[in-house]
Amino acid sequence: MYIVCSDLEGVLVPEVWINVARWTGIDELKLTTRDISDYNALMRRRLEILKQHGITINDIQKVISLLELMPGALDFINWLHGKVQMVVVSDTFREFADPLLAKMGWPVLFCHHLTIDKDGNITDFNLRQNDAKKKVVEAIQDLNFKVIAIGDSYNDISMLRQAEYGILYKPPQNVIDDNPDIKAVTSYSQLRHLVSQILEKDNL
Repeated sequence: MYIVCSDLEGVLVPEVWINVARWTGIDELKLTTRDISDYNALMRRRLEILKQHGITINDIQKVISLLELMPGALDFINWLHGKVQMVVVSDTFREFADPLLAKMGWPVLFCHHLTIDKDGNITDFNLRQNDAKKKVVEAIQDLNFKVIAIGDSYNDISMLRQAEYGILYKPPQNVIDDNPDIKAVTSYSQLRHLVSQILEKDNL
């Protein structure tokens, strides 16, 4: 029996930080794990920028509340629910995710959390554990499930490689070039077809 472990940003919803960058006009906030593979270094830099510009959690949550799911994402999620269970595995933070989860029907989410002071300033980020995405897959496999993992960035690669089947969804070319052995798709219809093939093969 399979469980699908899907990344959130870039697969089901737009990149939060890119939209914060657009709202604030701070181009450096557009950098994601597609650009910088070291997530800790990326987050430390983001927090420095927020502090420099006085951007609070309330500002970021306002931006997130305006985001919609990627076109076709909800149909894909609903299709999956009729076939197989899905868990969202993300390097986002719980304080960011709730407005997006509500639009998705509140799937299970494994992610991180932030430290926020009384004035709403984000003072630190707290990773649930190192290489958390891969460890979620390992834990599910320990429960005797097989995993289909879906991601789009460097921080998804260890999860994709740990899973029985790893799929890159609309990854940038540099991620494809660095991981040519991982199947990449460019649309939800292709993703649906590939997942169907995997499930059908397992049922033979």
